[in-house]
Amino acid sequence: MVGDSRLAWPDILVMCGYFLSVLGVGVWSSRKGQGSTMSGYFLASRNMNWVLVGGSLFASNIGSGHFIGLAGAGAASGVAAHGYEQGAIYGLLLLGWVFVPVYMSAGVYTMPEYLKMRYGGHRIRVTLTCLSLVLYIFTKIAVDLYAGALFIQQAMNQTSQGALYGSVAVLLAVAAVFTIAGGLTTVVYTDLLQTILMVVGALVLAGMSFHAVGGYSNLVENFPYAMPTVVSLDAHNQTCGRPSPYYMNLLRPIDSENHDYPWLGMTFGMAVLQVWYWCTDQVIVQRTLASRSMLHAKGGTILAAYLKFLPLWIMTFPGMAARILYPDRVACATAEQCMAVCGSERGCTNSAYVELVLNLLPAGLRGLMLAVMMAALMSSLTSVFNSASTVVSVDIWRLLRTNGPSWCRGSPSEIEMIVVGRISVVLLVVASVIWIPVIQTSTNTELFNYINTIIAALCSPICALFVLALFCPRVNEQGAFWGLVTGLVVGTGRFLAEFSYAVPPCGSDKPDLRPAFIKNVVGRIHYMHFALLCWWMTALMAYSVSLVTKPIPAERLYRLTFWSRRDPRVRLAKEPSSIQGQDKQPSRGDMENPSSPDQDRNQDTKGVWWWQAVLRVCGSSGAAETEGQGKRAAADLTDEEKAQRAADFLKEPPYWKRVVNINAVICLTLSTFVYGFYA
Repeated sequence: MVGDSRLAWPDILVMCGYFLSVLGVGVWSSRKGQGSTMSGYFLASRNMNWVLVGGSLFASNIGSGHFIGLAGAGAASGVAAHGYEQGAIYGLLLLGWVFVPVYMSAGVYTMPEYLKMRYGGHRIRVTLTCLSLVLYIFTKIAVDLYAGALFIQQAMNQTSQGALYGSVAVLLAVAAVFTIAGGLTTVVYTDLLQTILMVVGALVLAGMSFHAVGGYSNLVENFPYAMPTVVSLDAHNQTCGRPSPYYMNLLRPIDSENHDYPWLGMTFGMAVLQVWYWCTDQVIVQRTLASRSMLHAKGGTILAAYLKFLPLWIMTFPGMAARILYPDRVACATAEQCMAVCGSERGCTNSAYVELVLNLLPAGLRGLMLAVMMAALMSSLTSVFNSASTVVSVDIWRLLRTNGPSWCRGSPSEIEMIVVGRISVVLLVVASVIWIPVIQTSTNTELFNYINTIIAALCSPICALFVLALFCPRVNEQGAFWGLVTGLVVGTGRFLAEFSYAVPPCGSDKPDLRPAFIKNVVGRIHYMHFALLCWWMTALMAYSVSLVTKPIPAERLYRLTFWSRRDPRVRLAKEPSSIQGQDKQPSRGDMENPSSPDQDRNQDTKGVWWWQAVLRVCGSSGAAETEGQGKRAAADLTDEEKAQRAADFLKEPPYWKRVVNINAVICLTLSTFVYGFYA
């Protein structure tokens, strides 16, 4: 029986307190930051400490899709989905100790920008930029919007499409305001507040969930028997929705009954996805690039890694508890019953967390958990919005203005880049809302599997390019590009095959209309195994083509590979006409204070009323154009001095270096223990 879904006055009071708190932090942090400069808006002036970096990393990752998806995966098949969270610990430490030092010494804003500097040319940069935006829509913005709206929709006991899209509109309005107004500084500070709220609220609900099922031992004992009253059979006369016999194992046999979470894919294929997400994805890496020093970047990744131990206890186990407590609603096994319960004939495990909130929590705490879901959603959305606007401004708009048609060619000013970034947020939102119906009809019952199916198909080639960029100096632009093309063609084929045909729900009398090849070949390759295959295909193609083409001279790779990250020598430009001289010698000072030939021209427009109106609508002022004039010291340095500064940035105080290294070892040891305990 579903609890009373009406919000009492304590719930309303808690929600109002939440919004006022976030609003207050947002206004304070936007005034604290320099949102009218590129470094201030996109990288928080590179002045974030390790607490802010770690909190933002965790909050950017844990969106409403995690609460809905990870709890749903736990309800469907047990603890195996937590393997993604446990593997993230290794990915975070790789980020701090291997990838970030190279990005910092290169002095980049975005990941496509790094590949452009490493390989040269523009085609890899443009391809990766466009692909990143597509992935933001498919796997981040649309998913979090759908999950947050689903929570609100079911909390209000509404199942209509109008209620779903009305919830989406409210969520978008709140999230977009923070991102567009304050930039990364506002996002990072509100992320820290929302991380605290998420952890506290989720721990409360987790404690109540364990109490309701009689503790951990009862949860483990009763989970395999949590079946609905009405069941149906699949095409092989197996009971639909039956829990996996390996429900307490992170790693499962490749030939297990449900073919879910096979050990080979969850070990080696998982490594590909973790490196892509934590070490090369703009949303995550941008938080570490905002660190005030290399030490704070590492400290932030360690804090986030410790926090990643929590999802098993605050999301996965509560999801399993929901199946035990409400089997007819969470574990429904017929299309008709599921449609009546949650509006989806493919299953209702995604509603596991919602059921706990509605049925276990009293007035006031229910409002707290609604605030937690809103915090998870907004922290994730604002992070994606800010990172997407950075990619559009730096990797698309600046490239278009510098190398585009003559009618639009020129050196873009800082305020122009910020305005373009803010406009791009609106366009991304529109595209994401359009994609939501596809998520609703996805072939995957579990939201978490939907996300990782797309990532496995499209992100493996990106991971391969970054790994080769850091560790294999012999790979050049020609090899990287054709390797990327090969991987994307294969991955896109898998993506289209996966989402062009819907698999009939278990127990349904609908015919399976998939072609034989997709059904018997593509459908039998687990997406985690496909990720591993696609990575190797990309890497082998890239290396093979590079071997028969001209290598990149070593003097053009200083501080662009892991082996040369501390090299203080001046790096030569790959091309005579590099954007703002970044290929010649980028440094943190260069990136924070780009010199634009248009500044004098922009000064002439300062008094034009219509230009001032545009700037005010977009949340900036004309004074931002000259704000960097007092910071030109870095631009006056010689190339040798800039190179030395970039190399010196990686130096760390010996004492604190030992502290972060010891914590990294502790974190890895604990994570390995968890893997061994649940393997």
